[in-house]
Amino acid sequence: QMWQVGKRQASRAFSLYANIDILRPYFDVEPVQVRTRLLESMIPVKMINFPQKIAGELYGPLMLVFTLVAILLHGMKTSDTIIREGTLMGTAIGTCFGYWLGVSSFIYFLAYLCNAQITMVQMLSLLGYGLFGHCITLFVTYNIHFHSLFYIFWLGVGGLSTLRMVAVLVSRTVGHTQRLILCGTLAALHMLFLLYLHFAYHKVVEGILDTLEGPNMPPFQRVARDIPVVSNAVLNTTAKAIALTL
Repeated sequence: QMWQVGKRQASRAFSLYANIDILRPYFDVEPVQVRTRLLESMIPVKMINFPQKIAGELYGPLMLVFTLVAILLHGMKTSDTIIREGTLMGTAIGTCFGYWLGVSSFIYFLAYLCNAQITMVQMLSLLGYGLFGHCITLFVTYNIHFHSLFYIFWLGVGGLSTLRMVAVLVSRTVGHTQRLILCGTLAALHMLFLLYLHFAYHKVVEGILDTLEGPNMPPFQRVARDIPVVSNAVLNTTAKAIALTL
């Protein structure tokens, strides 16, 4: 009986190590490679003659998702967001990981229907590195509260990361209709997600919207200042001192 119990525990430990060993190649990456892929995620390449290369690793995308969670949590705290059910940390993790895993699965299913040459790991890596533009945009606009600056970063930085993913999918898809459906869906979801993160957890400074909207501003109202109450004894003492001086 002791032999059977020991054998069972050893087999469980070996199976757990085998499962970890399966995931090891997806996280075996050098920091220099991650930095290069981060820069490449902002540079769209127009090359549709043959499929563009996609990094089949998950270390960089996972770190970007955790970075987005931290930035989103910072935005929630500065905007005084109140979560009725759950915590701020749980909401941030659920939002970021839900988008990464959910949209990757949906786009992979759509790519399968459109006969696109991409695997699930490649889709996770592509969308994960595509969040680099979201991290930059939200980090800047959560600290500098100007909606005009957000729209500039939304179109510039977010648009470049989206165009990069679209260019990769175009090179791996055959057919104009399939390309339009697949790339249009991914671009719409990616850009709308950035809009949602900005306006859902963004502190609007009073006066900025009124300034941008135009002259329809309410008139300035003067408010009486609070004057501290002075006791009668102090007033009498002051009056007597003035009288003696005169």
